[in-house]
Amino acid sequence: MSGMPRSNGGCTPFPGRVPEGDVVTTPPAHAPLSLRAHLINWVFTPLYLLFLFSLAAGYIAAVGLSNRPYDLLLIERGRQLAARLDAGRPHELARVLVQARETGLRGAVFSVRGTRLAGDPALPMPRAIDLADGAPHLHDVRVGQSRVRLLTLKMRTPGHVLQVAEPTDERQSLSRRILGYIVLPQVLIILVVGLAMWVGLRRGLAPLERLRRQLAGRPREDPRPLDEGAAPAEVRPFIHEINQLLQRLGQSLESQRRFVADAAHQLRTPFAGLRAQAELARREAPAGPLQVSLDRICQGATRCSRLVNQLLALARNEPQRLATDQGTVLDLHRLARQAALRWAPEALAQGIDLGFEAQARQLPVRGNEDALDDLLDNLLDNAVRYTPAGGHVTVVLGYGGDDGGGAWLRVEDDGPGIPQAMHDKVFERFWRMPGNRQPGSGLGLAIVAEVALRHDALVRLEPGIQGRGVALVVRFPHHAMPMRAGLQN
Repeated sequence: MSGMPRSNGGCTPFPGRVPEGDVVTTPPAHAPLSLRAHLINWVFTPLYLLFLFSLAAGYIAAVGLSNRPYDLLLIERGRQLAARLDAGRPHELARVLVQARETGLRGAVFSVRGTRLAGDPALPMPRAIDLADGAPHLHDVRVGQSRVRLLTLKMRTPGHVLQVAEPTDERQSLSRRILGYIVLPQVLIILVVGLAMWVGLRRGLAPLERLRRQLAGRPREDPRPLDEGAAPAEVRPFIHEINQLLQRLGQSLESQRRFVADAAHQLRTPFAGLRAQAELARREAPAGPLQVSLDRICQGATRCSRLVNQLLALARNEPQRLATDQGTVLDLHRLARQAALRWAPEALAQGIDLGFEAQARQLPVRGNEDALDDLLDNLLDNAVRYTPAGGHVTVVLGYGGDDGGGAWLRVEDDGPGIPQAMHDKVFERFWRMPGNRQPGSGLGLAIVAEVALRHDALVRLEPGIQGRGVALVVRFPHHAMPMRAGLQN
């Protein structure tokens, strides 16, 4: 192998965990309303409206309860004052009203025609409704900067009307005290009820939360039905329909996987035979147009064979059902070194310096050896194919990093590289970079992504050797099993 080993050209360890395919997703602009929020809205909104209604009713009741005794007292005091005025002489009206003001009452005497005869000039004229009958009339008015309760009362003296005003400060203070006695217990009751409902909702929705965590922790290839017994009775029909959907989806995906695998397998032999016959004919055909046509047939057969092999690899590594085992403990150092040796002749034929470096002689990973071979072959194929003659490709292995973790693999080159804007597309199936004239199908990195997902590994793109080209980094989960005890070599 040319140039093995050599320096990594400024290679740095795998920096950190990155989502699958290094694709960053953004949350939706408007998150859907949760079931808990929906229930809380329907429970607490009526409680809030009930509290507002109770507050309004309590205020009306407090005002009524506070006004009633004060109104009765004001009427009685007004009648006593009217009796004194009726018994006195007309020129004594002003003196009696002044004496009444010393007790907190403001009074004035009017004629039935609306003429003020004596008393406080700030009090308003009697209303027509106050003069319609002989009953006392009460209403609130504002006199100057203060609010008063105004009593209009007909006197025994013919044609005279008495108005008496009393400040409402004591009434309002009593109303506030009564309202407090009504509202505070209601607030406490609503808080206790709200807390009880909140706790009840949390406990009632706990089975759904457990079901959510169960679904979130399952791998995508796990088609097992959900446990209907762990869900509330109201949700069981919904879980049953999800299980039916999972079953139909699993059957459909399994049928598709089998079709791709069977079709690719059936095509391998015809394409291999076509290539062999074309190679044989090219050796025997004389130089000329026929030789050119045979060369093109050989190239086409080679590309078709490679595409079929990649389809088979993709079908093998696209898990549609839960694996019965979690794989065995393998040595990533051995697998990567063997892959580099397999690709050394191809790299040498293209004038590429292929290097290999490792920080440790044994790097444990748990997985499937055939799948990891597919991953390594496609990484090296991608690097060797797109690196020009005279370039460099390096396979670097390590363990751990700044954030811990397990073994990691880095295949870097100093080729043309991949623009940053296209990093999220290179793992899509059959996607090829615009303007690329190298033969290929666009499945290599898609296979890498599937194998990495199957092994719970993380894949990302980084700058290549000395900032040129591209580096594909695969970070495997940490594995603590002793190497000597369980490692297969």
